Amino acid sequence: MAEAEAVQLKEEGNRHFQLQDYKAATKSYSQALKLTKDKALLATLYRNRAACGLKTESYVQAASDASRAIDINSSDIKALYRRCQALEHLGKLDQAFKDVQRCATLEPRNQNFQETLRRLNTSIQEKLRVQFSTDSRVQTMFEILLDENSEADRLEKAANNLIVLGREEAGAERIFQNNGVALLLQLMDTKRPELVLAAVRTLSGMCSGHRARATAILHGVRIDRICSLMAVENEEMSLAVCNLLQAIIDSLSGEDKREHRGKEEALVLDTKKDLKQITSHLLDMLVSKKVSGQGRDQALNLLNKNVPRKDLSIHDNSRTIYVVDNGLRKILKVVGQVPDLPSCLPLTDNTRMLASILINKLYDDLRCDPERDHFRKICEEYITGKFDPQDMDKNVIAIQTVSGILQGPFDLGNQLLGLKGVMEMMVALCGSEREADQLVAVEALIHASTKLSRATFIITNGVSLLKQIYKTTKNEKIKIRTLVGLCKLGSAGGTDYGLRQFAEGSTEKLAKQCRKWLCNASIDTRTRRWAVEGLAYLTLDADVKDDFVQDIPALQAMFELAKTSDKTILYSVATTLVNCTNSYDVKEVIPELVQLAKFSKQHVPEEHPKDKKDFIDMRVKRLLNAGVISALACMVKADSAILTDQTKELLARVFLALCDNPKDRGTIVAQGGGKALIPLALEGTDVGKVKAGHALAKIAAVSNPDIAFPGERVYEVVRPLVRLLDTQRDGLQNYEALLGLTNLSGRSDKLRQKIFKEKALPDIENYMFENHDQLRQAATECMCNMVLNKEVQERFLADGNDRLKLMVLLCGEDDDKVQNAAAGALAMLTAAHKKLCLKMTQVTTQWLEILQRLCLHDQLSVQHRGLVVAYNLLAASAELAKKLVESEMLEILTVVGKQEPDEKKAAVIQTARECLIKCMDYGFIKPVS
Repeated sequence: MAEAEAVQLKEEGNRHFQLQDYKAATKSYSQALKLTKDKALLATLYRNRAACGLKTESYVQAASDASRAIDINSSDIKALYRRCQALEHLGKLDQAFKDVQRCATLEPRNQNFQETLRRLNTSIQEKLRVQFSTDSRVQTMFEILLDENSEADRLEKAANNLIVLGREEAGAERIFQNNGVALLLQLMDTKRPELVLAAVRTLSGMCSGHRARATAILHGVRIDRICSLMAVENEEMSLAVCNLLQAIIDSLSGEDKREHRGKEEALVLDTKKDLKQITSHLLDMLVSKKVSGQGRDQALNLLNKNVPRKDLSIHDNSRTIYVVDNGLRKILKVVGQVPDLPSCLPLTDNTRMLASILINKLYDDLRCDPERDHFRKICEEYITGKFDPQDMDKNVIAIQTVSGILQGPFDLGNQLLGLKGVMEMMVALCGSEREADQLVAVEALIHASTKLSRATFIITNGVSLLKQIYKTTKNEKIKIRTLVGLCKLGSAGGTDYGLRQFAEGSTEKLAKQCRKWLCNASIDTRTRRWAVEGLAYLTLDADVKDDFVQDIPALQAMFELAKTSDKTILYSVATTLVNCTNSYDVKEVIPELVQLAKFSKQHVPEEHPKDKKDFIDMRVKRLLNAGVISALACMVKADSAILTDQTKELLARVFLALCDNPKDRGTIVAQGGGKALIPLALEGTDVGKVKAGHALAKIAAVSNPDIAFPGERVYEVVRPLVRLLDTQRDGLQNYEALLGLTNLSGRSDKLRQKIFKEKALPDIENYMFENHDQLRQAATECMCNMVLNKEVQERFLADGNDRLKLMVLLCGEDDDKVQNAAAGALAMLTAAHKKLCLKMTQVTTQWLEILQRLCLHDQLSVQHRGLVVAYNLLAASAELAKKLVESEMLEILTVVGKQEPDEKKAAVIQTARECLIKCMDYGFIKPVS
């Protein structure tokens, strides 16, 4: 029974293979393998599964399956050749050569084997030549770099060449095999910054995607040495070492997503110990006085990126638990640093924010309440342990720590606010004589008042306190911060015009003061950042945002701040821009529910008159004129954990609002908006990726892709557009994605291939039969471009589908644009394959009537495409030509061909005449003398 079922599954797999459903075929063969012990059948199944592996580009699996078939029958010529093909793709040319040599011995007259033999021989010779030349180049480079008398130009050239070589797999392996790590360590010992930098960057390239090499380099260079290099003040050096560590971590944890094979696959390396050691050293860096602010930021960036799980469906959060147990107190120490105190560690403007984000990510990564309780207890013990009536500095650090946690996991921060003595200490610090104490207390109050429901305590107690400080203090820094606190509390009603906290006109006064401080270049950047923070809250008010976009100096001052090294401002700027462009989500107001709410005397949200579309369009125009795109492009490039997924989503919302008017898209592209959108569409929250993808679709639909997305970037645009074809997206997103893909697919076959590989074809076909006219038209136009691709043509050639029939029927639609696109696709398909000409006449009985309608169409472009289809059918075979001549088609061709010469109709008349000439060649008609 089992053997019979295995044979049945094999046949089923063969049918799937013929229909090009390779996944289903693989599944059938795999099931059959479990049921049989017959050696001949086993060999066939492994051989067939290897063929599926080649088709799906799973070359390691294909080579393995072919080897199993060869183990059963060493003369299995199909298995030998399939293994040869797989090994060639895997770069194992010498092994592939042996297999095809055996094939050629078994079948010496097979031209395919002889051709493969010649090709592989040439490739092996070339590989050996490159290898020997690479060895000598590596040696020469190190000689130049280690020679103290080398000229500066030669040194720089050799260093750059070494970096480039290290990024290539073959080059990296040659450097490694030629004692390269020891020589690179010698370069690092020279202490010359440019040489140390070259050595670090070369090591980075060598580690990428190679676990064994990464492990050897980590042990050879040593983690303590790597961390001490990252701790230096030099920003470029610190970043380069951070990239080296990231490359090592990716390779050790398998995040590089490359297939390991050969020796690399055979090595079973336990990387957990090495990864734990790296994490431990990074945590130690956080609290070391010897580490620069830059170094501390890079350590925090690495922890942010590599410790919390990227996918919460993965059960294992052991890395987070390890960091909480061994490093949370160290992270809290960084969060609690007060720059004005003498005991403060070296920091940058971003350090404390990076630490807050890390705390937030760690807290979110915990799986259960006991883990969260443990986390909270560590925080509570740390904060309460700092309270000391005799030492004011310790109290300030405790409140600063609470303030930092409030910027991370707000729920945890809220719980800590309830600790005995925390609020009392905040109030006490507000009344302190020292500026540092007041700054910390006011900032803590601001972070404590985040949402209306949670800010009730602060609204009742904090407003009077903040007003008091604002009136009495003469210190500008404190004045700005208290103002932001008031702004925050004043905007607690959100966009609801009828729910204002302060008297009419108060928010405008606050905003005016914020704009004044923002434009004051004499105030330090850190303090001016708070003015933007205030505007982020106040611009929820339509009067405020309208005034703000008219204040060009204030706008440009904000954009300039967004471009500085202080990345803590990113969220505030993004929020302000979202408010100004009204790109936040607005709940749909149902009139019946509004009436019901009024009847029951419930509060009904009111829309401000200046939140109407005309005002929004005007604000968008002013932002574009003020240079918002260059600021956004700069913000997107921030290589920091501070650029959170939430911030990316806000930036994507702003871009989408700016792209709304087709007339503005040229300006956006010219200022680099197209390039800036790509990373936002690929990474971030699901909502953010959809918004950025939609903005990309708007740009791709109307712009020249070569200008909007220069170089290789254009291929990255395809995936976000294909995602928008999902039926869960709205009609406008589907439509504009199809327009964008139509534009891209018209550029090159490489782009068409990319669209095909992203599995967009079924979605495009789905929209070709949508009830909505514009969607159907856009999808058909996209398919018209896609049929130029060979793999798409193969789908039309395959048996068992109605693709060609549906395309013929679309040519008979009443919509001229759909007809035009479908006729164009049919013209190209019938020109590419004679088999499709015959198939066209078999798929539907209406084919001739539809073709005649096309050839008599009022629109010249449709008529021309119909005549080209007719010519392709005539050229395909005499039998098909006879069918056409015997119908009314001959009369139509004669009428069209005999028309008076007309410049507009030249192509139509010429094609009709070519059809008639073809009929004459067959002898079906004769010329009239």
